[in-house]
Amino acid sequence: MIRALHTAATGMDAQQQRIDVISNNLANVNTTGFKKQRADFQDLLYQTVRAPGTAAAQGTTVPSGLQVGTGVRTAATHRSFTTGDLMQTGNQLDLAIEGNGFFQVTLPGGQQAFTRAGNFELDQQGQIVTTDGYLLDPAIAIPPGATSVTIGADGTVSATIDGETAPTEVGQIQLVNFVNPGGLQAIGRNFYQPTTASGDPQSGPPGQQGLGSLSQNTLEMSNVKVVEEMINLISSQRAYDINSKVVQAADEMLQTTANSI
Repeated sequence: MIRALHTAATGMDAQQQRIDVISNNLANVNTTGFKKQRADFQDLLYQTVRAPGTAAAQGTTVPSGLQVGTGVRTAATHRSFTTGDLMQTGNQLDLAIEGNGFFQVTLPGGQQAFTRAGNFELDQQGQIVTTDGYLLDPAIAIPPGATSVTIGADGTVSATIDGETAPTEVGQIQLVNFVNPGGLQAIGRNFYQPTTASGDPQSGPPGQQGLGSLSQNTLEMSNVKVVEEMINLISSQRAYDINSKVVQAADEMLQTTANSI
């Protein structure tokens, strides 16, 4: 009976962690470039009372054995990198990646971070930066007096200077990809950093080496589907309720046993 209490408790804890993941997904439903997560579970060790294949009598064996499970645990949170919906913004520095890849930026400490959020701006020196002021890598500066900026699907950045008719090429945006994007570590602010599980970053121009192309005046929104998350939320709530009923039933059975002594 005590085993049932413990087993049900692990189920309640697992569903609570799943709800934590779902709540974070829903909280970021409008976050640019956000990628939803999914909680993955594993069953815990089994108490083997009689192993399958144990000899039962001369020339016979037990076909299935007797094993009692001890519950469940959250094994991992899997991040889905499917492309989110693309939204037209009209802002010439808004970029969306149509396909695989990440933008690379330089953090204040000099470390590299990677993001799918393409809502860029210009700093006081005319350099393309994130909303937090972190430089796009490789750095690209827009000349003073530029009246418009054009960014091609291949990442080529051109600026039209006031008084000139022909645009001037000022740089090319590079994208980065990983063998296993699911192994990236999220550090907040829409940024990821590589780990041994993700592999080393592999950079290249957009549209080549399996990298996606760029779409100017467009942002990639979160890939969270509200209806899907609400269904998952209801499922988790019911699973939590069922496990709490097991705790209640085990407690009542223990009470009956104690009262009979």
